[in-house]
Amino acid sequence: MIRFGIIGTNWITETFIDAAREVEDFALTAVFSRSAETAAAFAQKHQIAAEFTDIVEMATSGLIDAVYIASPNSFHAAHAITCMEHGIHVLCEKPIASNAHELRRMVAAAKENGVLLMEALKSTFLPGFQAIQENVGKLGEIRRYFASYCQYSSRYDAYKSGTVLNAFNPVFSNGALMDLGIYCLYPLVALFGKPDVVKATGVMLESGVDGEGSIVLQYGSMDAVIMYSKITHSSLPSEIQGESGSIVIDKISEPGKVQIEYRDGTSEDVSRETSSKSMYYEAKAFIGLIQSGRTESDVNTFENSLITLEIMDEARKQIGLVYPADQAVSL
Repeated sequence: MIRFGIIGTNWITETFIDAAREVEDFALTAVFSRSAETAAAFAQKHQIAAEFTDIVEMATSGLIDAVYIASPNSFHAAHAITCMEHGIHVLCEKPIASNAHELRRMVAAAKENGVLLMEALKSTFLPGFQAIQENVGKLGEIRRYFASYCQYSSRYDAYKSGTVLNAFNPVFSNGALMDLGIYCLYPLVALFGKPDVVKATGVMLESGVDGEGSIVLQYGSMDAVIMYSKITHSSLPSEIQGESGSIVIDKISEPGKVQIEYRDGTSEDVSRETSSKSMYYEAKAFIGLIQSGRTESDVNTFENSLITLEIMDEARKQIGLVYPADQAVSL
């Protein structure tokens, strides 16, 4: 059994717990919150034996082997490094850090302490994404990758009413790019690597974060077009276009329907059933890596996470999106 501690007590944490409990070797033994009351309530709700308001105490308690981190983005690096320095494996919610500088520090800590560090970007572990990887070669020369994730945020109504919640607060390294744009970018990097050119535009909100944006990326013989938003909604599918046909993807963040439309008018459904909860696959992979003594995923690699953050750093620089977390480094 791999004993997990949880850092963060929000809805995504509950979604992770619900999925991870389907993994045979998952055990939930501890929870951390800055508030003792919140920790106690969360522990009672999810039958967690130990509660902590100090991360070092949790990491040194002997009760956990790994942590799932879903605290605000701006805390990811500090929380992860503290845990890794005490020999704890880290599964860190996306985006894994506020910027590439923080991630480099996290990777160094993982290597120095011989522990596993992995970004909890679920998409690349899903059967649907594996279908894309295995069938993209049928498209001939790839010329364009297009991905869209535009989802009107329920918190945007509160924002327009004058209440700035975490999702729209730059203090927590938030906004549309970090929350939704990464779902478009990470699969691109996993499939095609590092781009040659990044050009970004975006709509900045008064709070200091981006409400929506677009990125065009150049890859020599192909380009990529990314659209993301927290202030509008779109039902557009995503698509990888080749000279022989295109793969049409219903939802880039969670590929379900994956179909090839060939240039000759024929089509091929290459979809694969997602038989478990979407976060199950990343939890299972992470636990398997620990059990096999691995310290880096071969799916959500350090390189993939770093390239993705480097793209986001450059995009933020171009649209003027700056976080307090950037003060330690010049983007």
